[in-house]
Amino acid sequence: MAIDWRAVAVGFVVILVVGAVGLSLPVIGQIGAGLLGGFAAGYLAGGSLGHGAWNGLVAGSISGIILTVGLALLGSLVGLAGGPIGSAIGGGGVLLVGLVVTLLFAIDSAVAGAVGSWAKGV
Repeated sequence: MAIDWRAVAVGFVVILVVGAVGLSLPVIGQIGAGLLGGFAAGYLAGGSLGHGAWNGLVAGSISGIILTVGLALLGSLVGLAGGPIGSAIGGGGVLLVGLVVTLLFAIDSAVAGAVGSWAKGV
């Protein structure tokens, strides 16, 4: 499937902005960020439901991966106070949780991308 990189970039930025604002509502804000970003990516990509879902999935996955890597590095630095083993455990734990967050962002962004693509076609 072809990726509309402009739509993915807009979806990614929406996820970052809404996610940053949504930090005051820990779970709901992040899920809402994935939904709004995926919808934006799907709406801009247009086309079939699959095309919108694919672009929403890519936008959600990229934002989840970047968030995961950043938080894993931060966890490693904080864990460094416990020595090398503390750093490895801290970073590894955050990386594992980050993979779940990436899946969450990807799934809800894909569903919202399909809805956005459908909304553009209506």
